[in-house]
Amino acid sequence: MIAIEADSLSKTYTSGLLRRERVEALAGFSLAVESGQIFSLLGPNGAGKTTFIKILLSLTHPSTGSASIAGIRLPNVGIKSRVGYLPESHRYPGYLTGTQVLRFFGRLSGVEPGRLATRIPALLEMVGMTQWRAMKVKKYSKGMTQRLGLAQALINDPEILFLDEPTDGVDPLGRKEIREILKELRRGGKTIFLNSHLLSEVELISDRVAILDKGKLLKTGTVDELTTGGTNYVIGVAGPVPDAVLEESRALVLRISTGNGAVTADCPTSAELNKVIDLLRRHGVEITSVAQQRSSLEESFISLIKREVAP
Repeated sequence: MIAIEADSLSKTYTSGLLRRERVEALAGFSLAVESGQIFSLLGPNGAGKTTFIKILLSLTHPSTGSASIAGIRLPNVGIKSRVGYLPESHRYPGYLTGTQVLRFFGRLSGVEPGRLATRIPALLEMVGMTQWRAMKVKKYSKGMTQRLGLAQALINDPEILFLDEPTDGVDPLGRKEIREILKELRRGGKTIFLNSHLLSEVELISDRVAILDKGKLLKTGTVDELTTGGTNYVIGVAGPVPDAVLEESRALVLRISTGNGAVTADCPTSAELNKVIDLLRRHGVEITSVAQQRSSLEESFISLIKREVAP
């Protein structure tokens, strides 16, 4: 089942004294997110991520195209009862305690008082905030505020959760705990739509990732699909590689090097890779593994964005 869908979505803002300046925040943007996934949307500042979230939350309307949540076409105010949202840099009244914040947002979301009486303690325990439930928010650290924000986004038990920088300001142990919470929510069938600049976090938790730049979808896929590719292969070897192998291989491939128990070769085709493997075997080199070289999600992201801005 598709939880979130965008079809040829465009959004143009006008600005300036006579509103003649046009800024295209989204341009023909199409995307589908399946239910029960952790899906991450990545992009540089000004890529259009916030505009897309606002359309999904019915806070703004698209100029052209359409979007839907759980099969319901947007904008639709009624859909808000089925979603939870943690905005970036959120603020809560400092004079309220953690429990009072959750009760306030729960009532705004239409949750009955009787249900809140059990749900609030359960959520505070989930995010590790039980012992600070009676402390005023103005005394919270940034990490504590983020944990409370996650609980607030879950107060109405939403089907779909929109999280904008959920681990911002959280220490490494706290980030791991939040990742485990999100995984547990996914196991419970919830769909999680994530925005984060911490690409190392995204890489650890996401089922699928989309990269957006200048309002256009550049690429989408699993983390493995986005971090593997190219033409470099790492061939694990046992023992030293004779110099004669390197000499002969330079006539077969563009680049080849050795080190750390492996041979790294630039092989644009499988035929060239097989030639290098045959060459190693012919010289008696034991091969222990063959894998396409993988980059980090951050490296893949930067490389893709740089290709888009290159003249």
